[in-house]
Amino acid sequence: MRIGLRLLLGFFLVLGVAVVVVLNVFLQEVKPGTRLAMEDSLIDAAHAFAQLAAADMKAGTIATGGFAQALQAYPGAQPGASIWGFEKNNVDYRITITDAQGMVRFDTRQEAVGQDFSRWNDVLRTLRGEYGARSSLADPNDPNSTVMHVAAPIRDGERIIGALTVSRPNRSLEPYIERSQQRILRWSWGLLGLSLLIGVLLSWWMASSLSRLRGYANAVASGERLALPRFGRLSGNTEFNDLAQAVERMRIRLEDKAYVETYVHTLTHELKSPLAAIRGAAELLEEDLPEPDRQRFAGNIQRQTERLRQLVDKLLRLADVEQMRALNKQERVDLSDLTRDLLQRAEPRLRLKGLRVRDELGAGQTVRGDPFLLGQALQNLLDNAIDFSPAQGELWLQLAQDGDALVWSVRDQGPGVPGYALAHIFERFYSLPRGEGQEKSSGLGLCLVKEVSHLHHGEIEVANVDHPPGCRAIWRLPR
Repeated sequence: MRIGLRLLLGFFLVLGVAVVVVLNVFLQEVKPGTRLAMEDSLIDAAHAFAQLAAADMKAGTIATGGFAQALQAYPGAQPGASIWGFEKNNVDYRITITDAQGMVRFDTRQEAVGQDFSRWNDVLRTLRGEYGARSSLADPNDPNSTVMHVAAPIRDGERIIGALTVSRPNRSLEPYIERSQQRILRWSWGLLGLSLLIGVLLSWWMASSLSRLRGYANAVASGERLALPRFGRLSGNTEFNDLAQAVERMRIRLEDKAYVETYVHTLTHELKSPLAAIRGAAELLEEDLPEPDRQRFAGNIQRQTERLRQLVDKLLRLADVEQMRALNKQERVDLSDLTRDLLQRAEPRLRLKGLRVRDELGAGQTVRGDPFLLGQALQNLLDNAIDFSPAQGELWLQLAQDGDALVWSVRDQGPGVPGYALAHIFERFYSLPRGEGQEKSSGLGLCLVKEVSHLHHGEIEVANVDHPPGCRAIWRLPR
């Protein structure tokens, strides 16, 4: 399982458990909290009404006195109030008054007058001087018909002469409770969705940063040359950037060490042959030789010395290119003019072999790149084509546009590349005989071409062709 998915699942699991627990607590507390608030308001109302009913209770006129007359129209009151979008057109309070023995003397609904309420907790506890309240079913067959009752004592001095109970159905609060629960659920789901989105973004950010680092590390391990991955502003000064810098420093040190070791090994191997030839010729020149032999051995020393010079020069150029991560200089380069300029420099060699040039380079065909490096690469491709061409042969140079790219190609009429060598011709120090009487080259030319092509985001290919037989090098460069 990918780390991004693991992070997302872990985040969602923790968030989901937290939301479920918190949401469950909230929903469980909404109804009790609302009923506690209602009980608090009933306590205040009961004590206020008890003070108003005390005078009539002392006079024994609680059923017909001023208190009863004032509340006569109360059951039919229509407030016409709008609370949070809920219309309230009736009153829910019910007021009952019992005497010191618990007998009902007054009821706003006139339903319980004369009944014995002395065993109900609200009346029983209040007459004892305690806090009295109860919640009971108005309909035994309806579990949702509970009614909250809160009583307050009616006093004559310090003596309790009755109890006034204010009651209200709990279902009158259900619209408000349900509204609160729905709002909590909506906000909870909204916050859950927002948190999930944040979790997805964070997981994507971390996974993408790690993926870029992993891709860079794999590319370095496979020998590819990539620029250090760039992270966004969120990752600017985080551990990801520090890790990327550490990987880059490690890559540079390891590559430098491997680069030096490889070059020392390969250079030592390549220098053995010309140095052996020079030493052998020098030893023979110390002897008394005929003049023709002396000149031949001296010429051999000169040729091997020139070979060493070319080898060192090409190694230095290749080393510079291989150490580059990106082009330091870019400008518009006309490949048509550049190729013709290189052909003009090679005119003596072309004439010496009697080679004809078929020019289909066109004009004004430009790409963006480093003119020096492009020239070095084209020079190596032309040198190969000239060296491997037979005398009186023909070189066919083409430059054509293909979509967003320019395709440069050179075709000769030489023997082509042996099948076993096609997969190795771009390797460092791999070379083939360049014709009769010619020695192998340094094996660095096509390696340099490949490196330059990579820096310019191009594609280089060398393949054998038929009719007429020969070899063709194709270089595709983005415009």
